[in-house]
Amino acid sequence: MSEKIYDVLIVGGGISGTALFYELAEYTDLKNIALVEKYGEIAHINSNARGNSQTLHCGDIETNYTLYKAKKVKITANMVFRYCKKYDYLDDILTKIPKMAFGVGKAEVAYIQTRQKAFSELYPYMRLIEEDELALLEPNLVNIDGKPRSEPVIAMGTDTEYSAIDFGRLANSFVKNAQEISNKNCDVHLNTKVENMIKEDNGTYLVKTSNGNFRAKFVVVNAGAHSLYLAHKMGYGLKYSALPIAGRFYHAPIDLLNSKVYTVQHEKLPFAAVHGDPDIMYKDKMRFGPTALPLMRLELFKGGTFSEFLESLKFDKNVAEVLWSLFKNSDIMKYILTNIMYEIPIFGKYLFLQNAKKIIPSLKYSDLTYAKKAGGLRPQVIDKIAKRLILGEASIQTGKGLNFNMTPSPGATSCLGNAKIDVEIIVKYLGCKYHHSKLIDELIGEENIIKPK
Repeated sequence: MSEKIYDVLIVGGGISGTALFYELAEYTDLKNIALVEKYGEIAHINSNARGNSQTLHCGDIETNYTLYKAKKVKITANMVFRYCKKYDYLDDILTKIPKMAFGVGKAEVAYIQTRQKAFSELYPYMRLIEEDELALLEPNLVNIDGKPRSEPVIAMGTDTEYSAIDFGRLANSFVKNAQEISNKNCDVHLNTKVENMIKEDNGTYLVKTSNGNFRAKFVVVNAGAHSLYLAHKMGYGLKYSALPIAGRFYHAPIDLLNSKVYTVQHEKLPFAAVHGDPDIMYKDKMRFGPTALPLMRLELFKGGTFSEFLESLKFDKNVAEVLWSLFKNSDIMKYILTNIMYEIPIFGKYLFLQNAKKIIPSLKYSDLTYAKKAGGLRPQVIDKIAKRLILGEASIQTGKGLNFNMTPSPGATSCLGNAKIDVEIIVKYLGCKYHHSKLIDELIGEENIIKPK
């Protein structure tokens, strides 16, 4: 293959890489953009609908979000909504499903009531749903064999918002719409695994792949858990380590729930609380999950990444201190051990059943089936200098025409917002034209911009 010089080359064909591919094509004057993906299809791993919660996270039912984070996430979620509206994907890629944050017991009922009041200005559509109304809307949340729960329950929820999304189809739409823009050369190279990247004397990067060599003036790596692996290979991001956390799901009959039901997040746990969702891939099934299991690999259903895991972890005394600080916490240790036990055949399903019964107390062992090939793996990033977990997106911006992005949840929801950050860096570095006002008008709206404090 002849070597070709691109303005920007993006490594990774998931939701983050394709969102950047689209924004560069639509909102800059760059003519030559490339996307390389090691598998034979776009959104093959975590962005596939099997690999995530299928939820557009905007902070209204995610009870672990602060008000400030909820404001930021709401904007990026709205960018996805506005994009889908622009291309007529509403009620197609993005659909309406009722959703709620659900509290059980006096403490959680009080928490939901307080949170709904505090967040009502940001989410005016989120109303309190008392027990009597819940019994009508979602009887399985309230009743046990026709009798009400012994504990009080409440929810804050809505049935008016677009909440369910197929991120795999969204990623493919980004590629399609980018390639349909006139006077642009937007190339996609599938079955192309990046093996090495070398900064050349003229400032371009030589990207060596399994499918030949490419050259680019700027490279962005959006390769999930592999982003830090590639960064370490080039000597960047050495203060970071990746702790891969796998999330898996169980299926149950669809008639058990009509809504996305998220439980209250434990404040001491950095992992998602169990939730129940209608599965958009199966009309007759819903999903419970996710579990959270630390794994010594970088992809959940693919083997052969143990050595890459070791390179990404770069275990040393600082990593050991962070892990020890996590595991010595009794709540976190209990949570991790419980999730490990979920993997034990037969017993694991029984144990998970006890967790899922918080949502549906009448749930039976026979209702649950292991959702095969459903789930994903996210890199929880450890800052070895600060000795802490970085909860949320992490990025290594070298200032040398090379960025590496690690995007744990809600990375898929934030795909267009994260892409905007990279676009602004690329525009400044390459000196190209940026159609910023067009992006604001189409994807954000002036009224949604957070002003600097």
